[in-house]
Amino acid sequence: MSGIRAQQKEKTRRLLIDAALSQLSAERSFSNLSLREVTKEAGLAATSFYRHFRDMDELGLTLVDEAGLTLRQLMRQARQRIEKGGSVIQISVKTFMEFIEANPNVFRLLLRERSGTSKAFRAAVNREIRYFTMELCDYLQQANNLDADTSFIQANAAVTVVFSAGAEALDADKSEIEELTERTIKQLRFIARGAMDLHLRKTGQIS
Repeated sequence: MSGIRAQQKEKTRRLLIDAALSQLSAERSFSNLSLREVTKEAGLAATSFYRHFRDMDELGLTLVDEAGLTLRQLMRQARQRIEKGGSVIQISVKTFMEFIEANPNVFRLLLRERSGTSKAFRAAVNREIRYFTMELCDYLQQANNLDADTSFIQANAAVTVVFSAGAEALDADKSEIEELTERTIKQLRFIARGAMDLHLRKTGQIS
């Protein structure tokens, strides 16, 4: 019975998370959602909410954590695709844009709460972006044999450019997203060349 109860509890928790995400839009942020609206969308009583979350803030922080994890997992999958052949930058950017097209509300949540009024939410989003940056940093260091400092500078710049492009993509049509994708790929290639040049100068391979 305990296993069945645990599955049911997780199912209910998932319903609440999905209900909150489904109500986010270009016009509506998480801070505009009420507990009543979330439970109604999930088809649950308000009492069920409190078995899973203390309040709406805890639900919001859970959404941020899940959004960051989803994005990191997707980019790990992209790196696995790269191992089978193809451009690192091209595959990564296209994977990122596919994520935004498929999960616009998830990305909106990260963007909005990063500059929102809640200190806890801002800290949570910045933590997720830091995790994302450090994973990319580790990958660049191993894949390109860069020193740690240079790989971090490249990763940090790349994440800044990609997140900015992602914000623009939210309100773009198909053709605009294609143009944005190509522009972002070019920008990341410039950053990659600069990082390699910096590494070679630091290591004395060029003057």
